[in-house]
Amino acid sequence: MSEHNLIFLGAPGAGKGTVSKQVLAKYPLAHISTGDLLRAEVAAGTELGKQADTLMKSGQLVPDEIVAGMVRSRLTKEDTKPGFILDGFPRTVAQAELLNDALKAIGRELKQVVYFKVDDEILLQRLTARQNCRGCDAIYNKLFKPSKVEGICDVCGSQLYQRSDDSLETAKNRLAVFYKQTSPLIEYYEKAGLLLTIEATDSEEIMAELVAALEK
Repeated sequence: MSEHNLIFLGAPGAGKGTVSKQVLAKYPLAHISTGDLLRAEVAAGTELGKQADTLMKSGQLVPDEIVAGMVRSRLTKEDTKPGFILDGFPRTVAQAELLNDALKAIGRELKQVVYFKVDDEILLQRLTARQNCRGCDAIYNKLFKPSKVEGICDVCGSQLYQRSDDSLETAKNRLAVFYKQTSPLIEYYEKAGLLLTIEATDSEEIMAELVAALEK
């Protein structure tokens, strides 16, 4: 597989994280999320990390330019050379423009933007029935992917719990934010000829379709 620089785009609960793990098990790509980047930059005490930490501690959002700078820095690391998956960035068209500038500055370009298209009803069911493992962070769903023993992780045997932000009201709000802020990226990347829309809801079907597209 040649270098594949990817963006995974989809609403909360669309399965981006699950498919990312499957892709990483098959291909030597770097998985990059803005949440992980922020934590790493703050922990390392970089200049960008210090700026972000000050803003977050005062309850302010981290500006797009700072996040884009962190992404640009991360994309110069050795492990990204075979390719990368950007998960959680960009979230807006403005961020997409900043990403374009960052990629151009380091001589790289996007190969594909994968949009995980899932009906809202299924998304809400996934989000409100989701369970997390306290020990290894494995994710289950009481409706679609239950553990073998109720409340117990299949992997490490730890207790499963439901996050407080997985309520129906919160899930609806998260979807509303996605459609308002992030869905314009679908048209943006479609016009750029980069969009691959996958409508399957089963992670194995998604993976098969994604692999077929990447290995053309």
